[in-house]
Amino acid sequence: MVADSKTYGPGPISNFVLISDRDSGVVHALFCHHYGRVFHMQSEDDGVTFSAPVEITPALEEFRRDYPWKVIATGPDHGTQLRNGRFVVPVWMSDGSGKEMGKGHLGHRPAVVSLIYSDDRGRTWKRGEIICRTDEHYRNPCETVMVELADGRVLFNMRSECKENRRLVSISPDGIRGWSEPRFDQALLEPVCMASLIRYTWPQAGGRSRILFANPDNLENTLQKWSGSVSHDRKRLTVKMSYDECQTWPVSKVLEEGPSGYSDLGILPDGSVLCIYECGEVGRAAFTTKSVAVAHFNLAWLTEGSDAFSAEPRDPASQPASEPASR
Repeated sequence: MVADSKTYGPGPISNFVLISDRDSGVVHALFCHHYGRVFHMQSEDDGVTFSAPVEITPALEEFRRDYPWKVIATGPDHGTQLRNGRFVVPVWMSDGSGKEMGKGHLGHRPAVVSLIYSDDRGRTWKRGEIICRTDEHYRNPCETVMVELADGRVLFNMRSECKENRRLVSISPDGIRGWSEPRFDQALLEPVCMASLIRYTWPQAGGRSRILFANPDNLENTLQKWSGSVSHDRKRLTVKMSYDECQTWPVSKVLEEGPSGYSDLGILPDGSVLCIYECGEVGRAAFTTKSVAVAHFNLAWLTEGSDAFSAEPRDPASQPASEPASR
């Protein structure tokens, strides 16, 4: 047991965000209680044990200068350590005025997107700029994923409920401030669901830039409809890859054809990829969590044999391109 809601009082423990410090090996974790408090803890033994949680909510109170939040949430995808050592964790907030959560509950809409960061390995946390707000252009941006670009800029890829049904993208020179006006990535469908984004390889030393993205690549509505404002099925979880720093996504392969939702990507030392994701049956909502699957695949599988990770100890070509990812 890492965290128990009984310790904190009524309300759920949620949005558990992990950051692995590449220098020390320490795994940092942030989580929320009742969408109103945020805590930090860390593990020095790869998650076997964790330190006592330390509340960092006071640092998030600084957001109130720009936005009167009553609901706040980290992630829920993994956080990122930039090459300069900075930890960056996307957050979303709401003033709680929405009615979609039912009587007696603060709404998660309308929403805004920002971030918190640490320049001292998690000892202290500070707020960043607000990146995207609900207004006449953007509807309920939230649940953001991120990646550091080759030139040091930081890209945020945001879920939203905009009528364009595409993922929103904004870029900052340092991952804190100076964010560009959000734009829609026409290649990435937005069924209104959390996604995952991670760098696979860097372009330095003659290497090739590769960035992976995963989400339900679907705008159909054939399953039983979700309650609230989600109007598209959470199914057809698809992994895409970009060779040009998220400008285009020429590689695309379906990982789970049926109901599938939230996901998170990780890269193993041998160059193979893990994707942990929700998959389950159609129930009261368009997606009901009945199980969590972990897929394990390599670059050869993803690209039908046209690309491979050269540092893999095992020849990726030895796996037939038609062989499905293991689960």
